Amino acid sequence: MTLQHLNRRLHLYLALSLSPWFLMYGVSSYVFSHPAYFQELDKSKGPLWTKVLERDYDVPVPQGDLRPLGAQIMKDAGLSGAFGAYRQGPNQINVYVYTFLQSTQAKYFLDKKKLVVEDRRFRFDQFLTGMHAKGGFEQDRIQDTLWGIVVDLVCLGFILWIVTGLVMWWSLPSTRGWGWVALLGGVASFALFMFRL
Repeated sequence: MTLQHLNRRLHLYLALSLSPWFLMYGVSSYVFSHPAYFQELDKSKGPLWTKVLERDYDVPVPQGDLRPLGAQIMKDAGLSGAFGAYRQGPNQINVYVYTFLQSTQAKYFLDKKKLVVEDRRFRFDQFLTGMHAKGGFEQDRIQDTLWGIVVDLVCLGFILWIVTGLVMWWSLPSTRGWGWVALLGGVASFALFMFRL
């Protein structure tokens, strides 16, 4: 098997194995670009959030990193999963617990000493954008770390797919003219938006 043959095979099998990821990132990018359209589609479906818990709550709020407080709030509310914790304002801490299919938010109101937990109903557009934006290494669960590792491998696969495509293009002299048009057109459009946005 020649190097050129190996390169073509690698390019082909990378395209096949990466196709679900290309599809997910492509479709979810469309959703990111048209949020108003998807908001309008969802209007008639009723409230997005449903309250499942409200109770008195009073814990100290640390300065700086809110993850330990988020973990404490989750434990006290009986929640588990990947989460993020952030300050919504001077008197509110939000803990967002999410999976691809379900999301819950716990809101701790410091001035009222209240904890409110709400479940979000499923929305397909948020399912897609959740997959697109999900990180993995900041969480404690092994499945989140594995997701992060797989996404890293997918990114490396994208780069390798591009490199094998360039090698394949350059090794076929008859395609170089239109290849230059495609390559320079892509670079020019990307550079234009990079410097104009």
